[in-house]
Amino acid sequence: MIPRGLQRPLKTAFYRRLTLTKKKAPSRLTEALLEMADDMHRVGIMNESTYHKITVRHLGDKVLSTAEPISGEEIRTLREREHLSQAAFARYLNLTVGYVSQLERGTKEPKGPALALLNVIRRKGLKVIL
Repeated sequence: MIPRGLQRPLKTAFYRRLTLTKKKAPSRLTEALLEMADDMHRVGIMNESTYHKITVRHLGDKVLSTAEPISGEEIRTLREREHLSQAAFARYLNLTVGYVSQLERGTKEPKGPALALLNVIRRKGLKVIL
């Protein structure tokens, strides 16, 4: 039996956990607002900074475009384009030299923050993260 003074906090904690773990489908209103924001951005009425203020909560299951896969050969080309050794490249990306070597050989694929950084370097160059 739970003491009377703890019943309410436990119910509140359980309710919070329950509501945080459930995924809700976006409402019709949210879908309509996102569609309108896309149209306004495409036409030029809404500027880039305002458009990007839409949060991940509103995006739902949409995949962000920053996670494009990158091959080992492309990683090597990026590194050589910047005239860096594997050790220097690894230091800039806060990775180990062994991991950079494995990425370039294709034995491992970049994931998470490493993939995001490599995509930024591919699009804008290394000087962006320095």
